[in-house]
Amino acid sequence: MNSNPLLNIGIFALFVVVTLVVVFRASRNTRTASDYYAAGHAFTGPQNGVAISGDYLSAASFLGIAGAIAVNGYDGFLYSIGFLVAWLVALLLVAELLRNTGKYTMGDVLSFRMRQRPVRAAAATSTLAVSFFYLLAQMAGAGGLIALLLDIKDKTGQALVIAVVGLLMIFYVLVGGMKGTTWVQIIKAVLLIAGAALMTAWVLGKFGFNLSSLLDSAVSKAGRTGEAILNPGLQYGKTGLGKVDFISLALALVLGTAGLPHILMRFYTVPTAKEARRSVVWAIWLIGIFYLFTLVLGYGAGALVGPDVIKGLPGGVNSAAPALAYALGGTVLLGIIAAVAFATILAVVAGLTITASASFAHDIYANVIKKGAVDDKAQEVRVARITAVVIGVVAILGGILANGQNIAFLVALAFAVAASANLPTILYSLFWKRFNTSGALWSIYGGLASTIVLIVFSPVVSGKPVDATGKSPSMIQGVDFHWFPLDNPGIVSIPLSFLLGYLGTVLSKERDDAKYAEMEVRALTGVGAEKATAH
Repeated sequence: MNSNPLLNIGIFALFVVVTLVVVFRASRNTRTASDYYAAGHAFTGPQNGVAISGDYLSAASFLGIAGAIAVNGYDGFLYSIGFLVAWLVALLLVAELLRNTGKYTMGDVLSFRMRQRPVRAAAATSTLAVSFFYLLAQMAGAGGLIALLLDIKDKTGQALVIAVVGLLMIFYVLVGGMKGTTWVQIIKAVLLIAGAALMTAWVLGKFGFNLSSLLDSAVSKAGRTGEAILNPGLQYGKTGLGKVDFISLALALVLGTAGLPHILMRFYTVPTAKEARRSVVWAIWLIGIFYLFTLVLGYGAGALVGPDVIKGLPGGVNSAAPALAYALGGTVLLGIIAAVAFATILAVVAGLTITASASFAHDIYANVIKKGAVDDKAQEVRVARITAVVIGVVAILGGILANGQNIAFLVALAFAVAASANLPTILYSLFWKRFNTSGALWSIYGGLASTIVLIVFSPVVSGKPVDATGKSPSMIQGVDFHWFPLDNPGIVSIPLSFLLGYLGTVLSKERDDAKYAEMEVRALTGVGAEKATAH
């Protein structure tokens, strides 16, 4: 695959210049903490819905899922289904209620009727952990994409590219805050969905707009795999353990979205709960349409490029969508699609970074360290900006370590952390009158610790057998210290977190029914919410 590095860099540079202009314009109105964290609650439901889809349709959705479908067929498409169904949980259970009870971060909701300092510290810790895992996936995607485009085969060159992405992301967040980041998300979502639509129509056109012909061609190009790519079980379900692993993955995907802090924070950028609801409906439509495109893109890559060729490319399975673009339209389409994918990575990491930095500054600095007595809101924003730089540096180092991993899978790990550490606590806080500080701490820290421990000692990190390329798919090569058999820990860590939240609550005598009643009224009606989100 002969890419044109100058063309690719030129198209991407054009996107960077346009978005930098937008970020600079947005920064002129970023004066208060509300502006920096929540864009002044100034976005409409449709605008926020497009931005949410931009935040959610990450490199994993575009590069990872297309690659997973190209190589594993039906089993790869299960990622698309899981990511989409997850939105129903977010819409029905948390979107409107969170918007009514919170201010800037998840910690605002969890600490509403509990002891502020310990709960905010726990919420910020889990937010930083989820953001880190998600950032790993995006940075790994950046490394693989640029390796493909510029034909950089050595890890040092790829590491340099990951560092450049990280520095650009830090700049977006420092200058534009949430308002600038939201506009970058909107631009990126439009480009991504339009690019995917163009490629989908092009692929179908190659096969006379006949999906059956496309699938037949994918089967014939799959070689020994054959029709197995159209049926369940190619990746999951070959063994009893594989079936359990699939259930674990499904649980993490479906329940994780409602606990993702960078998605939850988006609900605060709109002025009312009604607009929050509208934004989720818009997001569901846009995300659903995009995931239908991934089915055609994945099988199209399998039919026109071939799974064996894709696996051998720099970046591995993450290179399926760019390789398909090259097969369809040569270097020009490859340059455009690569720039869109790069923009996707840049926009998502900016959204993650501002969420993590806001959580640290607002929850830890303002409410734990300063005990809520921050006279100068600009000081809180200053701390958020410093935190963004630190997070950016950590993300760069983590991305270099995770370079080459399947990014759809890395994101699934982030979802497992979110579903285990955040979702049980959010649901208990909103719907269980008896829930208290002890239960929240047990649930967050227990869910977070169990998920991370199980991931570290899983085959994802070490111990997978060497494949045909002579490498192990595990993150760390040449060692084996895994004892947990599943790739995704969700089936253990999510129920455990719910159980710990229950036990922590019933074993503590703390109870505040009056505060719960106040929270319930606000969550269901929005009364008092506008006062809470005032500048």
